Amino acid sequence: SNDRIMLPEHVAFIMDGNGRWAKQRNKPRFAGHRKGAEVLEGLCNYLFDNGIKTASFYAFSTENWSRPQDEVEKLMSLMMRMLKKNVPRFIKDEIRLVVSGDLDSERISASNKKAILEAVEKTRFFTRGTINICFNYGAKSEIVHAANAAVKKGQPITEQTIAENLWVGDLPDVDLVIRTSGEQRLSNFMLWQCAYSEMYFTDCLWPDFDVSELKKALEWFDGRKRRFGGV
Repeated sequence: SNDRIMLPEHVAFIMDGNGRWAKQRNKPRFAGHRKGAEVLEGLCNYLFDNGIKTASFYAFSTENWSRPQDEVEKLMSLMMRMLKKNVPRFIKDEIRLVVSGDLDSERISASNKKAILEAVEKTRFFTRGTINICFNYGAKSEIVHAANAAVKKGQPITEQTIAENLWVGDLPDVDLVIRTSGEQRLSNFMLWQCAYSEMYFTDCLWPDFDVSELKKALEWFDGRKRRFGGV
């Protein structure tokens, strides 16, 4: 049935509601993050099996550093554990891993940065699908970074040179943004890449967002007529 449905090439997820999910179950916030990480892993299989080429996930924003230190540390170790666990799977499944964000920040330890860059390097030539983890990411910072990088290379500032120098590099623009748990805003996520995205908002909390919820979003997307500013 998939050949009849218009599929997005690039789906981006703003994974919201881990804390609320945990609170509803009288569990610590971290239990929500852990369950949320499992959801991410499960969705990737479905996306790439069904011909969607690129999936981006807003894993850690530049604003997230203001959270309690304990939660930040747990999020960091969760991220590193996920990488370690999934890199062999990415290699087996020929999935390219991209990590977008300010990896040069002094807040990211040298060993974590090294592990991230090594994971990215090991998968960089795979073409079956791309998973982009936005980590220490903020869209405004990304655009500033791209402009500075272009200037440094002696390039004129054009849409083309900004696009080439973004942290996400050669990824296509986002066709569909999915945000869970009822919030309806972009929160400084991929502003450049989302210029013409369709936006799907659901009250479903991220840890409860499963393949059936994803299918609802894809069917909704199929029903939109995309005009890209034309008629």
